[in-house]
Amino acid sequence: MPMLEPAAIAALGFAQVGQHVQISDHATFHGASQICLGDHVRIDDFCVLAAGAGGILIGNYVHLAVAATLIGRGAITLSDFSGLSSRVAIYSSSDDYSGATLTNPTVPEHYTGVMHKDVFLGRHVIIGAGSVILPGVTLEDGVAVGALSLVNRRCTAFGIYAGNPARRIRERSRDLLILEQRFLSERTQQEYA
Repeated sequence: MPMLEPAAIAALGFAQVGQHVQISDHATFHGASQICLGDHVRIDDFCVLAAGAGGILIGNYVHLAVAATLIGRGAITLSDFSGLSSRVAIYSSSDDYSGATLTNPTVPEHYTGVMHKDVFLGRHVIIGAGSVILPGVTLEDGVAVGALSLVNRRCTAFGIYAGNPARRIRERSRDLLILEQRFLSERTQQEYA
Protein backbone atom coordinates (compact mmCIF):
# COMPACT_ATOMS: atom_id res chain seq x y z
CA MET A 1 0.00 0.00 0.00
CA PRO A 2 1.38 3.43 -0.88
CA MET A 3 2.31 5.48 2.20
CA LEU A 4 2.34 9.27 2.42
CA GLU A 5 5.65 11.11 2.43
CA PRO A 6 6.51 13.04 5.63
CA ALA A 7 5.68 16.38 3.97
CA ALA A 8 2.23 15.11 2.99
CA ILE A 9 1.63 13.90 6.55
CA ALA A 10 2.66 17.31 7.92
CA ALA A 11 0.30 19.02 5.45
CA LEU A 12 -2.69 17.14 6.94
CA GLY A 13 -2.48 19.42 9.99
CA PHE A 14 -2.31 16.97 12.87
CA ALA A 15 -1.92 18.40 16.38
CA GLN A 16 1.17 16.21 16.80
CA VAL A 17 3.07 13.68 14.70
CA GLY A 18 5.81 11.50 16.14
CA GLN A 19 8.71 9.85 14.36
CA HIS A 20 8.45 6.95 11.90
CA VAL A 21 4.72 7.42 11.24
CA GLN A 22 3.28 5.54 8.24
CA ILE A 23 -0.07 6.60 6.82
CA SER A 24 -1.72 5.13 3.75
CA ASP A 25 -2.60 7.58 1.04
CA HIS A 26 -6.11 6.05 1.18
CA ALA A 27 -6.77 6.93 4.85
CA THR A 28 -9.17 9.77 5.66
CA PHE A 29 -8.97 12.32 8.49
CA HIS A 30 -11.55 14.80 9.78
CA GLY A 31 -10.59 17.20 12.54
CA ALA A 32 -6.89 16.45 12.09
CA SER A 33 -6.01 19.38 14.37
CA GLN A 34 -7.55 17.30 17.19
CA ILE A 35 -5.48 14.17 16.40
CA CYS A 36 -2.12 13.35 18.04
CA LEU A 37 0.04 10.54 16.66
CA GLY A 38 2.93 9.04 18.64
CA ASP A 39 6.07 7.37 17.31
CA HIS A 40 5.96 4.25 15.11
CA VAL A 41 2.26 4.56 14.24
CA ARG A 42 0.89 2.83 11.14
CA ILE A 43 -2.51 3.64 9.66
CA ASP A 44 -3.55 1.42 6.75
CA ASP A 45 -5.86 1.83 3.73
CA PHE A 46 -9.42 3.09 4.16
CA CYS A 47 -9.12 3.99 7.85
CA VAL A 48 -11.33 6.90 8.89
CA LEU A 49 -10.43 9.04 11.90
CA ALA A 50 -13.03 11.72 12.66
CA ALA A 51 -12.04 13.63 15.79
CA GLY A 52 -14.45 15.80 17.71
CA ALA A 53 -13.76 18.19 20.57
CA GLY A 54 -12.28 15.42 22.75
CA GLY A 55 -9.74 14.51 20.10
CA ILE A 56 -7.97 11.29 19.22
CA LEU A 57 -4.71 10.41 20.97
CA ILE A 58 -2.67 7.55 19.52
CA GLY A 59 0.38 6.40 21.47
CA ASN A 60 3.61 4.73 20.33
CA TYR A 61 3.82 1.47 18.35
CA VAL A 62 0.12 1.49 17.42
CA HIS A 63 -1.35 -0.13 14.30
CA LEU A 64 -4.73 0.56 12.71
CA ALA A 65 -5.45 -2.13 10.11
CA VAL A 66 -7.48 -1.72 6.93
CA ALA A 67 -10.84 0.08 7.34
CA ALA A 68 -10.56 0.78 11.07
CA THR A 69 -12.83 3.66 12.11
CA LEU A 70 -12.55 6.07 15.05
CA ILE A 71 -15.45 8.54 15.27
CA GLY A 72 -16.99 10.84 17.84
CA ARG A 73 -16.96 14.01 19.87
CA GLY A 74 -15.66 12.32 23.04
CA ALA A 75 -11.95 11.62 23.47
CA ILE A 76 -10.58 8.40 21.99
CA THR A 77 -7.24 7.18 23.36
CA LEU A 78 -5.20 4.27 22.01
CA SER A 79 -2.26 3.67 24.34
CA ASP A 80 1.18 2.31 23.45
CA PHE A 81 1.39 -1.08 21.71
CA SER A 82 -2.36 -1.25 21.07
CA GLY A 83 -3.78 -2.41 17.78
CA LEU A 84 -7.00 -2.53 15.81
CA SER A 85 -7.66 -5.29 13.30
CA SER A 86 -9.52 -4.72 10.05
CA ARG A 87 -12.97 -3.11 10.21
CA VAL A 88 -12.84 -2.33 13.93
CA ALA A 89 -15.10 0.62 14.79
CA ILE A 90 -14.66 2.79 17.88
CA TYR A 91 -17.41 5.29 18.67
CA SER A 92 -17.23 8.03 21.31
CA SER A 93 -20.65 9.39 20.29
CA SER A 94 -23.98 7.68 19.70
CA ASP A 95 -27.50 8.75 18.75
CA ASP A 96 -30.41 8.12 21.13
CA TYR A 97 -32.19 5.12 19.64
CA SER A 98 -35.18 5.26 22.04
CA GLY A 99 -37.36 7.39 19.76
CA ALA A 100 -37.45 10.26 22.27
CA THR A 101 -35.34 12.41 19.92
CA LEU A 102 -34.58 12.78 16.25
CA THR A 103 -31.42 11.17 14.93
CA ASN A 104 -28.59 11.77 12.46
CA PRO A 105 -26.37 14.76 11.74
CA THR A 106 -28.73 16.36 9.22
CA VAL A 107 -31.06 17.37 12.10
CA PRO A 108 -30.25 20.39 14.32
CA GLU A 109 -28.50 19.31 17.52
CA HIS A 110 -31.23 20.59 19.85
CA TYR A 111 -33.63 18.00 18.38
CA THR A 112 -31.24 15.10 18.96
CA GLY A 113 -30.06 13.25 22.04
CA VAL A 114 -26.54 12.36 20.99
CA MET A 115 -24.45 10.97 23.85
CA HIS A 116 -20.70 11.65 23.95
CA LYS A 117 -18.41 9.62 26.23
CA ASP A 118 -14.67 9.06 26.16
CA VAL A 119 -13.20 5.73 25.04
CA PHE A 120 -9.87 4.53 26.44
CA LEU A 121 -7.71 1.63 25.30
CA GLY A 122 -4.81 0.78 27.62
CA ARG A 123 -1.38 -0.51 26.72
CA HIS A 124 -1.21 -3.76 24.73
CA VAL A 125 -4.93 -3.82 23.94
CA ILE A 126 -5.74 -5.72 20.76
CA ILE A 127 -9.15 -5.75 19.11
CA GLY A 128 -10.17 -8.43 16.62
CA ALA A 129 -11.62 -7.85 13.16
CA GLY A 130 -15.11 -6.45 12.82
CA SER A 131 -15.51 -5.59 16.51
CA VAL A 132 -17.36 -2.51 17.74
CA ILE A 133 -16.42 -0.44 20.81
CA LEU A 134 -19.21 1.81 22.11
CA PRO A 135 -18.99 5.21 23.87
CA GLY A 136 -17.81 5.25 27.47
CA VAL A 137 -15.86 1.99 27.28
CA THR A 138 -12.49 1.49 28.95
CA LEU A 139 -10.32 -1.44 27.94
CA GLU A 140 -7.67 -1.79 30.62
CA ASP A 141 -4.06 -2.76 29.88
CA GLY A 142 -3.58 -6.06 28.10
CA VAL A 143 -7.20 -6.68 27.11
CA ALA A 144 -7.76 -8.78 23.99
CA VAL A 145 -11.13 -8.63 22.21
CA GLY A 146 -12.12 -11.45 19.86
CA ALA A 147 -13.32 -10.83 16.30
CA LEU A 148 -16.91 -9.65 15.73
CA SER A 149 -17.44 -8.65 19.36
CA LEU A 150 -19.58 -5.80 20.68
CA VAL A 151 -17.96 -4.09 23.68
CA ASN A 152 -20.40 -1.98 25.68
CA ARG A 153 -18.75 -1.93 29.13
CA ARG A 154 -15.38 -1.81 30.90
CA CYS A 155 -13.03 -4.74 30.31
CA THR A 156 -10.54 -5.45 33.09
CA ALA A 157 -6.80 -5.91 32.66
CA PHE A 158 -5.38 -8.91 30.83
CA GLY A 159 -8.71 -10.50 30.09
CA ILE A 160 -9.72 -12.04 26.79
CA TYR A 161 -13.23 -10.94 25.84
CA ALA A 162 -15.54 -12.11 23.06
CA GLY A 163 -19.19 -12.12 22.05
CA ASN A 164 -22.20 -9.84 21.70
CA PRO A 165 -22.09 -8.32 24.21
CA ALA A 166 -18.47 -9.15 24.93
CA ARG A 167 -17.77 -11.09 28.12
CA ARG A 168 -14.53 -12.26 29.74
CA ILE A 169 -13.76 -15.80 28.58
CA ARG A 170 -10.26 -16.29 30.03
CA GLU A 171 -7.01 -14.69 31.14
CA ARG A 172 -4.38 -13.30 28.78
CA SER A 173 -0.70 -14.00 29.36
CA ARG A 174 1.40 -11.16 30.75
CA ASP A 175 4.54 -12.46 28.99
CA LEU A 176 4.22 -9.60 26.54
CA LEU A 177 5.29 -7.20 29.31
CA ILE A 178 8.69 -8.95 29.47
CA LEU A 179 8.95 -8.81 25.69
CA GLU A 180 8.09 -5.09 25.75
CA GLN A 181 10.95 -4.39 28.17
CA ARG A 182 13.39 -6.42 26.06
CA PHE A 183 12.23 -4.69 22.86
CA LEU A 184 12.52 -1.18 24.33
CA SER A 185 15.92 -1.99 25.81
CA GLU A 186 17.20 -3.19 22.42
CA ARG A 187 15.80 -0.07 20.72
CA THR A 188 17.55 2.17 23.24
CA GLN A 189 20.84 0.33 22.74
CA GLN A 190 20.52 0.68 18.95
CA GLU A 191 19.86 4.42 19.25
CA TYR A 192 23.01 4.95 21.33
CA ALA A 193 25.21 2.62 19.27
